[in-house]
Amino acid sequence: MKAIIKTGGKQYIVSEGDTISIEKIKDVNVNDEISFDQILLTFNNGDVNIGNPVVANAQVKGKVLEIKKGKKVTLHKFKNKVRYRKTIGHRQIKAKVQITTIA
Repeated sequence: MKAIIKTGGKQYIVSEGDTISIEKIKDVNVNDEISFDQILLTFNNGDVNIGNPVVANAQVKGKVLEIKKGKKVTLHKFKNKVRYRKTIGHRQIKAKVQITTIA
């Protein structure tokens, strides 16, 4: 069985046993069990359930394996003729989640 879930403003195609990297969810720690509430679509051997906007009575649960920072993104700001230059770096916190059940 597979499902399309929405979290952190992004959509992911998941199946049981998959490991995905998502943006960190507040108040979640390592080894916590989380459930995704926005399931947009589920399909299993030709049986497709499309949500409007989400599928009713569908559950996707996962376990948080680790929480760490992602790669650094560097931004450069520059304004011509006024000697303004600025460099900013940012590292987004990511959570690695293993999908345990899809129902």
